[in-house]
Amino acid sequence: MISSKNKAFSEYMNEWLYGEDGYYASYKEIGKGGDFYTAVSTSKFFGGTIAKHIISLVDEGFLHQNATICEIGAHHGYFLADVVQFIYTLRPKLLTTLNFVIIERFDTLQTQQTQYFADSFGDAVSVRHYKSLSELKCKNAFFIANEIFDAFACELYYKGKTARVEEHEIKFDVEDTWVDAKAKKYHKDRGEIARGYEEFALEMANAAQSFEFMSFDYGEMAARPDFSLRVYAKHEVIPFFDENIKRSELFGKSDITYDVTFAHVKDAYEEAGVVFIELKAQMVALIDMGILELLEMLKENADEKIYAQELEKVKMLIMPNFLGERFKMIRFRKNI
Repeated sequence: MISSKNKAFSEYMNEWLYGEDGYYASYKEIGKGGDFYTAVSTSKFFGGTIAKHIISLVDEGFLHQNATICEIGAHHGYFLADVVQFIYTLRPKLLTTLNFVIIERFDTLQTQQTQYFADSFGDAVSVRHYKSLSELKCKNAFFIANEIFDAFACELYYKGKTARVEEHEIKFDVEDTWVDAKAKKYHKDRGEIARGYEEFALEMANAAQSFEFMSFDYGEMAARPDFSLRVYAKHEVIPFFDENIKRSELFGKSDITYDVTFAHVKDAYEEAGVVFIELKAQMVALIDMGILELLEMLKENADEKIYAQELEKVKMLIMPNFLGERFKMIRFRKNI
């Protein structure tokens, strides 16, 4: 039995992020006033581009007009609300048939999201909550997530040993056959090994008879050759193994994350019977899905100053030196 002072790193990270006083247990501001930026906090056209893609899936017949549109880990609810707003702009009739769902484990965030939707849409749009994908059962769905796989708890691995945590100190002296097998599979002699991808993929596979799943995150298909674990605090990036880091002070009060090994995500979904479609840089994915066409629509219908403001925000989403290249879009389908 692992004591509270001596635990696997994945347990430690879970407590840091999702414990009773964990970082994500209550609402955190994202963007300029928070600890980090996301694509959602950067521009509404991120959600707008997803809305355009959803409409294209309805037009091609993969998504039904009464499909479930489900965001996983919605935080404040901005992303799904932006999707809804652009569906209203582009194809308003779909708002009367589509079903909107959020997967959110925390009651406080569910309340925030419900209130935000009520403030934004009144009675015109309703959103239903589930605490996990295992509670959801539907025929046809589109699942969307932004920066979710980097928030799964991970184990730390170094030259055949798995880490444990004792009083916020990291000690590599544990034998773990599961972690060792994953490290060998992804050719890592050090770094992070995510826990939970397999269970998550299986839950999604069982939640809908047919679906498309799209997620955006930072990382690469192949595993990094070193540790990428880091802490974000007021837009300062602190390497987790920095000798000056004060983990006890940062614990639960800042975000902790790492680069995603998309090969691990891909394998987890394929093992669950879901088909991998593609992995693309965010800038390529957003352009392919029509973000520039949405900007052209804005240019034709809005004041020049508003267009210029939104154009600058969209540039942050697609420029290689900001979010465009480092972030990737991964896409899967079940029952194509």
